[in-house]
Amino acid sequence: MAYLNLLPWRDAQKKQQQARFMTTITAACVSSFLLVFGVSAVYSSMIEGQDGRNNYLQGEIAILDQRITEIKQLDEKKKNLQKRMELIAQLQSSRNLGTQIMDEIAKVTPAGVYLTNLEKKGPSLLLVGKSESNNRLSNMIRSVETSELLSNPLLEFIEAAKDETQLLSDFKMHLMVKSYDTVHGASNQPKPAAAGGTK
Repeated sequence: MAYLNLLPWRDAQKKQQQARFMTTITAACVSSFLLVFGVSAVYSSMIEGQDGRNNYLQGEIAILDQRITEIKQLDEKKKNLQKRMELIAQLQSSRNLGTQIMDEIAKVTPAGVYLTNLEKKGPSLLLVGKSESNNRLSNMIRSVETSELLSNPLLEFIEAAKDETQLLSDFKMHLMVKSYDTVHGASNQPKPAAAGGTK
């Protein structure tokens, strides 16, 4: 006689398949959660580390900005001190300039030329006087052109005496005073040897 299985074996098999499916789904969910949690933890750690580095860099940048500001302030103070020192040096160098100008004018004024008035306005000089001849004024102009302190001689006018008994002519001449640095820089440089000199 043939054996017949009357138990609901299809339902039992179906329940087993459902149990396996649920187990697989649960394992997949747990694995996905652990994976996402791990990745999130890694990225969170990386972000925290980067934030820490950013905060450190911002702190160092703030310190450098403060130092740059201090350096700029020091540079401004240095420039102000340099300007003061240059002004003091100019005042000291021009302290004896009036005496030097008078001495140089006496050197460039030849015999036969007489000065009656001298005016100084800034670097310009105005000479008013009398001359025995035009040649003497020409000699004076050449002396000014070779002077280390005076330059740019300009003869404004020369007027012969109206009275024949007077031999002197009136004249007016403009000169320029060279700057102190130019004068002393030129005087400190070695002069070229005269042509035809001995070796």
